[in-house]
Amino acid sequence: MAYTSDNQRWPLLWRTVFLLTIFVVLSQVVIYIWVQRSVQGHFEEMDAEILTHAAFNWRKQGDTSASDTIEANNSTRQTSLSNTASAAAQAAHPHSDWQGYNLKSLLIDRHGEVLSSTPSSFADELPVDFRVLSLWQHHREQQFVTQINERRYRAVIVQNNDTFAFIALPIDIHHQYLLQFNRQLSLILLAITLLLVSIAAFSVYWGFAPLSTIIQKMKDIHPERLDERINTSAMPLELRPLAESYNLMMAKLESNFDSLLRFSDNIAHELRTPLATLGTQTQVMLSKTRNTNEYIEQLHHQHDTLEQLSALINNMLLLAKTQKGLEDSQLKLVDTDLLINKLIDYFELIAEDRKITFEKTGSFGTVLGDKGLLQRLFANLLSNAIYYAASDSVIIIEAVTTSTSTITITNKLAKPLTQSDADKLFERFHRHDQTKAMHAGSGLGLSIVQAIARAHGGKVSITIKHEYEFQVSVQLSATSSSDYLS
Repeated sequence: MAYTSDNQRWPLLWRTVFLLTIFVVLSQVVIYIWVQRSVQGHFEEMDAEILTHAAFNWRKQGDTSASDTIEANNSTRQTSLSNTASAAAQAAHPHSDWQGYNLKSLLIDRHGEVLSSTPSSFADELPVDFRVLSLWQHHREQQFVTQINERRYRAVIVQNNDTFAFIALPIDIHHQYLLQFNRQLSLILLAITLLLVSIAAFSVYWGFAPLSTIIQKMKDIHPERLDERINTSAMPLELRPLAESYNLMMAKLESNFDSLLRFSDNIAHELRTPLATLGTQTQVMLSKTRNTNEYIEQLHHQHDTLEQLSALINNMLLLAKTQKGLEDSQLKLVDTDLLINKLIDYFELIAEDRKITFEKTGSFGTVLGDKGLLQRLFANLLSNAIYYAASDSVIIIEAVTTSTSTITITNKLAKPLTQSDADKLFERFHRHDQTKAMHAGSGLGLSIVQAIARAHGGKVSITIKHEYEFQVSVQLSATSSSDYLS
């Protein structure tokens, strides 16, 4: 997936800080709204409790005064109402600053006439269009919020017989407190947000600081210092897989570079030897006049040397070709049974001198590949098996075909061989034994086998079951004609 958007080009530090900032800000907004509503709800409950208590006292005192009024005559009714209003106002608001809340009340009759107010100046502060009875029609005995002369009140209207009490509690102080509280809460949450973001930025920067070690190691890669590794124990747990991958990469790079150096040295040596031989032979022949037979004999020696040099170059070209992979035009259906039979017929003549025989068993399938390369693969294996096998022995060729075609060649060795020595046989120009009893080729036979197997998507392995039992297994992808045609 291609990273093309602008935000994906941001540094990891800024991306982390940006996402964390969004999360923290959203969290702080939720906290701010929750705390604000909690505090506001607390004030509303407290105001409601004060108003409910004041209305209860007024109604209780009003009932007592009403009983006294019934016993009075009609001529003194107004006086009784005034006394009732005064008593009720005193009950509703016994003093002008009840517990510091400055509770105010207004007592009217059923005609809307003001009977009394507490404090006495409260009635004069009311606007001209202020109507208690109109508010009573809308709110009855439910608490509500109103504004009188630019001051906010939480109020309730209570009825008792023919009188109505308007009890109001100023809430400006609550509003001012909430404004100041919200301002301080915003500053606190902003400070917490900045602190968290700063800590997160520092943590990310500090946490990824070990990456600079890996970066510096990469910058310092040099052919003479490929053995340097990163101390994974000093890395954070999250970065240890990266450090281990870097060490594994450097180990492979060091191994491949050493192999390339050895290959360069070996190929220079392999090319230098036949060229030096040709040069020496030519100088010897030119040093003095010789007869025709000597010239002919020398030309035969030079021809053999040139063939050896040509075979070496062809093998190197074959290795280079197989390492690039196979093209579709090279792939054909190859019958391994027919291929192995032809090779056995050819190598039987060579093996007869040492009384070596072949035994072929198993189910040989069909593989998709380059017939010429596969023939070269099995020819090299059989050739090496003959030269490494002990005299008067049997070379067993066994095949198992399922989803893959595995062909195993087993032979008894003339000389013991360990597994570590066998693993080195795939190296280019490696010769386990230079004596005449073993194969004295260029040392590229098994390297070519391995390269051809890999080019076909397969693999080859060598197993030493006993010191004198040598087994080579080649695994290739099996196929059928119907699969190929489809």
